[in-house]
Amino acid sequence: MSEPTQTIEGWYAYHDFRTVDWASFKSMTPEMRQQRIESLQAYVRSQHSLEDREDGSFGSYLIAGHKADLLFVHFRKTMEELVACKTEFEKLEIADELVPAYSYVSIVELSSYLSKPGSDPREDPRLKGRLEPKLSTEPKHICFYPMNKRRSADDNWYMLEKEKRIELMTSHGMIGRSYAGRVHQIITGSIGFDDWEWGVTLYAHDPLEFKKLIYEMRFDEVSARYAEFGPFYVGHAVNEGELASWLNV
Repeated sequence: MSEPTQTIEGWYAYHDFRTVDWASFKSMTPEMRQQRIESLQAYVRSQHSLEDREDGSFGSYLIAGHKADLLFVHFRKTMEELVACKTEFEKLEIADELVPAYSYVSIVELSSYLSKPGSDPREDPRLKGRLEPKLSTEPKHICFYPMNKRRSADDNWYMLEKEKRIELMTSHGMIGRSYAGRVHQIITGSIGFDDWEWGVTLYAHDPLEFKKLIYEMRFDEVSARYAEFGPFYVGHAVNEGELASWLNV
């Protein structure tokens, strides 16, 4: 049996993708639409306020393409709080018009070798920000995708020796580090939580950087030989005012 890689966990994560039922929304009176928009704005404000108390973080995004219209990203201390986020949202007046399109449940994950032996990684300022990300400070554009490490007979990641996995991931990480300052990455582990093994959330000022980074990584052995990718979602952040303007018809 190959030795498992030990990990450090941070905040739980919930990526909530929604599609707008425009037919239903446009059929309402202007007063009804406004009530629903205001209920969503109040929800967004309340979620953003958590960051000031360091109880979690939240981001709202418009998504390109037809797989979804909106994305709400939640980071919380516990799984129970993620369930509460979902429940609170479903009780909004506008919830019937924001139909679930996709969701992803995971937890922020770092490799244990990043921490100093015998230390608490949450007390390390260098790691705390990565374990408890603040979405208000992230660049405007977002890209999310789930992924697995392949487990086929000839290319089984989990049968590699730990030293070999570390060697490959070190080489893989060098590509990511070459994009420092251009792309910020949040890795969340989801084994036992969702259908894929990891969720990858990328942030950048220029969405073209997502294409360049992911294409370059395709030529690295970790991706070319061992990675399997799920659907990709890309979009940009919006505040409550921009969200209201976008929903107005």
